[in-house]
Amino acid sequence: MAEQHATIDQLRRILDVTRRMAATTDLDVLLSMIVDAACQVLECQRATIFLYDQASNELVSRVAKDAREIRFPADRGIAGAVAQGRKLINVPDAYADERFNPDVDRKTGFRTRNLLTLPLENIEGRLTGVLQVLNKRGGPFDRNDEDLAGVFGAQAGVALHRGKLLEEYAEKQRLARDMDIARTIQRGLLPKENPTVPGYEIAGWNRSADETGGDCYDFIPLRDGRLAILLADATGHGIGAALVIAQCRSLVRAMLSVSEDLLRIAASVNSLLAHDLSEEHFVTAFVGILDPARHTIEYVAGGQGPLLLVTRDSVDNRTASDLPFAVLADHEFTDKSSFQLERGAIVVLLTDGFFETADQQQAFYGEDRVAEFVQAHLSDPLETLIERLHDSVREFRGALPQADDLTAVLIRRTE
Repeated sequence: MAEQHATIDQLRRILDVTRRMAATTDLDVLLSMIVDAACQVLECQRATIFLYDQASNELVSRVAKDAREIRFPADRGIAGAVAQGRKLINVPDAYADERFNPDVDRKTGFRTRNLLTLPLENIEGRLTGVLQVLNKRGGPFDRNDEDLAGVFGAQAGVALHRGKLLEEYAEKQRLARDMDIARTIQRGLLPKENPTVPGYEIAGWNRSADETGGDCYDFIPLRDGRLAILLADATGHGIGAALVIAQCRSLVRAMLSVSEDLLRIAASVNSLLAHDLSEEHFVTAFVGILDPARHTIEYVAGGQGPLLLVTRDSVDNRTASDLPFAVLADHEFTDKSSFQLERGAIVVLLTDGFFETADQQQAFYGEDRVAEFVQAHLSDPLETLIERLHDSVREFRGALPQADDLTAVLIRRTE
C-alpha cells in the first residue's frame, strides 16, 4: 500500500510538472524544469537532456545538471543506442556495460553507478532528444522507475518539441527584425536624391539580391561645383557584404574630406580595407570626379568594369584601370583615367550583376546587350532608362531569381 501511495505521489508530481511545462515558452527554462523534475520523480543525483540535432545527426546536451555541454554523434554510446532504437535502456552497473563512455566521468570527476536512458519524442513520434538520469539513490533503477520514466518522457518529449518550435520561431522573428533594421540602415546610406549639376543629368539606382546587399553608390559634392562619384561592389551579397561596403563608402568619404587626389584616395582605402578584410574578400570600386566646367570625369577603377561611354554613334568600352581594393595591402595605384563628355553622351557605370545575369541556357546578358540597349534609349530620362534596363535584364533571366546585387550610376551631358 505504501508503495502504491508513493507511485501515486510520483504521478502527481509528473502531472504538476506537465502543467508547468505547458505554461512556459522559454526553452532553457523548460529544459531546466524537466531536469529538476526528473531528478525528483526518479530520485537520482543527476539528469541530462540531449537535444537531437537533425542537421548534424548529433546529440547535444543543452542542459546537463552540474556538467558542461556535451556533443557527440547520435549513434554513439548508450544515449546513441536509445536514439537509434527508440527504446528505454536501464543499466544497473555503468562500468560493466561496454556501451558506456567513461570519458565524461574522467573529465568532470563524477562517478556514474547506474543510469536510465529514454527517448523523447514529439506527438508524431519523431525524436526530439534523449533524457538520461544517473545514480538512483538506494540502488539501481527498477521496473517501477522505468514505467514512471516512460510516462514522464512522453510528456517531456511533446513539451520539448513545442519549446523548440517556439524558440525557432522567436529566432526567425529576431533575425527578421535585425535584417529589417540592417536594410533600413543600408538604404539610408544611399543618396536621398540625385544630384543637380548644371549641364548634366545624373541618376543612381540600386536593387539588392537579398534583404541587404554588397553594392553601393554615392555622390559627394566638392569645391567649384565638381562632384565625386562612387560605385562599389563587395564580394558576395547579404549582411556580410553590406558591412564591408558600408566601411568602403565611409573610407572614401573620409579621404575626400582631406584630399581630392584620386590615386592617394585609392591607395589609402585599399590599404585600410586590406588590413581589415580576410583574403577572400575584396571590393571593386569606381571613384571619379566630374568636372562640369571641363566636361571630364577623372577616375580610378579598382577592379570595376566594364565602363561604358555611349553616344549615338559609338560605344567606348573600358576595362578596370587597376586591382580591386583589399587584394594587396601595399599596392600603389598609378593609373588615373578620364572620360571626355560631348553633348548627349552617357557614362554607364554598372555593377557586374547586370552584365553577369544569366538566362536559362547560362548565357550572360553581357556588355553588348547593355550598350545596344542604352543606345536604343539614349534620349530617355536616365531614371527611366535604368528602370527599362532592369526590366530587360529581368525578362532575359526569365523565371530565375536575381542572383546578384544590381547597382547603376548614369551620367549624361545634356543638350
